[in-house]
Amino acid sequence: MVKKQQQLKARKLPMRKDIVSGQMFPKKDLVRIVKTPQGELKLDPTGRLNGHGAYLGVDVTLAIKAKTDKILDSVFEMTVADDFYDQLISFVKHQQARKELFSHEQIIKAENS
Repeated sequence: MVKKQQQLKARKLPMRKDIVSGQMFPKKDLVRIVKTPQGELKLDPTGRLNGHGAYLGVDVTLAIKAKTDKILDSVFEMTVADDFYDQLISFVKHQQARKELFSHEQIIKAENS
């Protein structure tokens, strides 16, 4: 009896569209912003909050462009306070720094092994 070889399929990466640039990125490389059923805007680092979500790339220039062009206002059809945009920019800066730090650590580990 000949055993059938099972071919492992590569998993699909969930892709989402960035609201500022319009480009598709892997979901894990984006920040989710949610308009809850109560009408509040929240940052959703877990990606599990209920409500209407939109994605923004982890790039400070994209976050600043979202603020200057008031992109969240049009996406969520509401007026978004500048405080929320500032919170978004600081969150994106933090996530971008983490991404750069951890990618740098992985390069060092690869070089040492």
